[in-house]
Amino acid sequence: MKDIENIAVRDAADGALISVKAVPGASRDKIVGVLGDCLKVATSSAAEKGRANASIARTLAKALGVSKRNVEITGGMTNPRKEFRIAGLSAANVRQRLSDLD
Repeated sequence: MKDIENIAVRDAADGALISVKAVPGASRDKIVGVLGDCLKVATSSAAEKGRANASIARTLAKALGVSKRNVEITGGMTNPRKEFRIAGLSAANVRQRLSDLD
């Protein structure tokens, strides 16, 4: 994935934290690319009652090869800019797995 080094990913005590720009209302769930310092993720779910957040978490889990239980939103619940925790992976692991998506 192009510009992966620009994404804000940092190590946390129990995994990695990644910044995400949510794009609800898309035709399908997918990682679109990089927007500024965020990973841009499109979702077909509506931005209501946490549906889009849950869909983005599932999309991240699938792309990173982890269980959906290992991905949780930690900030920006109602904001297009969000932060997700990826349990069990370091920031370097997250970057590597995202760069392998090409």
